[in-house]
Amino acid sequence: MSTKIQAIRGMNDLLPDQSPVWQYFEHQVEALMGQYGYREIRTPIVEQTALFKRSIGEVTDIVEKEMYTFDDRNGDSLTLRPEGTASCVRMAMENGLVHNQIQRLWYTGPMFRHERPQKGRYRQFHQVGVEAYGMEGPDIDAEMILISARLWRQLGLLEHVTLELNSLGSLEARAAYRDLLVEYFEQHLDVLDEDSKRRLHSNPLRILDTKNPDMAAVVDAAPRLGDHLDEESRVHFEGLKARLDASGIEYVINPRLVRGLDYYSRSVFEWTTTALGSQGTVCAGGRYDSLFEQLGGKPVPAVGFAMGVERLILLLETLELVPQDVRETVDVYLMSMGEQAEGEAMRLAEELRTALPNLRLVLHCGGGSFKSQMKKADKSGARIALILGENEVIEGTVALKFLREERDQETLNQRALGERLDSVFGA
Repeated sequence: MSTKIQAIRGMNDLLPDQSPVWQYFEHQVEALMGQYGYREIRTPIVEQTALFKRSIGEVTDIVEKEMYTFDDRNGDSLTLRPEGTASCVRMAMENGLVHNQIQRLWYTGPMFRHERPQKGRYRQFHQVGVEAYGMEGPDIDAEMILISARLWRQLGLLEHVTLELNSLGSLEARAAYRDLLVEYFEQHLDVLDEDSKRRLHSNPLRILDTKNPDMAAVVDAAPRLGDHLDEESRVHFEGLKARLDASGIEYVINPRLVRGLDYYSRSVFEWTTTALGSQGTVCAGGRYDSLFEQLGGKPVPAVGFAMGVERLILLLETLELVPQDVRETVDVYLMSMGEQAEGEAMRLAEELRTALPNLRLVLHCGGGSFKSQMKKADKSGARIALILGENEVIEGTVALKFLREERDQETLNQRALGERLDSVFGA
């Protein structure tokens, strides 16, 4: 007997009962992006490995430990994309979208990281990404945050998330701060864990983001990046805060917020929640003005953010914020008894779908008794069952039965059925 093949660990199927919630979330995002004038793009799942090494940084957990990388038949090193920003920048450069142009873009799709799977965090996961190119001021940074805040408001999440802000300064200011940080941590090597010692000379800012409680005191006493910002970055950050204040967006300054990707500079932000335990970040982003140059292009001001779809859906379900009607996928279940009625039912179903395009109608297939068909109609979740038997075929009528309400069964002329269903569902 052959061994059953199962899904790869951390790469999950999306089942029919789950997909309506995903569709609800995706429709909310798509409508929101249209409100702000952002246009959708789609990039390949596989890219050259060099794209991510040069953008994310070779001394990062993603590049060192988590990427799915392989050589293809030509010997080229390819990687399943671990995040979307680098692909978006590559796409914009390759297709000439940033030469004296402003772009507002968004995308959604699967990303891949080989890390320990846990609830809401998987090896194949899905992100929504939002990116804007060609604008230098703090106003576009504020717009990014306003977009995400509006989504939380629409989903009912705003009171359950907290906005954290920081500024990483310019690359030059951060390089000087980096040297200061190395000097400080070298005086506390006995406290650093092995991971932090490894990062000390390659990526010391990531030590500030450690979750090791034994290092909390020494990290808290470390020099603060905010005290070493260049003047231009300080003014930019003050401008961002002023715009958020004017828009009524609450935030906290987190001087230890550094983000895990090397391409960030100046403003960075995260939306966090306490409703999901320790894995509390649901959306994060910031400016990455140097990334186009890192990938061989001319300088382009850039800012963006990404949100994890699985984690946000988990948050919606944990807080019971998914509207009840989202899970209702069928309005009408059309039953038929007898061979002649089956043919008439199929014709009637097509007529109704043409007349009422938004009506969600399931036609019973596979025969069976009236009792068994009624059980399937009830199980489908439909609000109404339509019943077509031999008598109804002869008389040109159909029986209409409400499945979720105490109402009398109706007999209608088939020509009047569309109007009646329209009055019930507004289809």
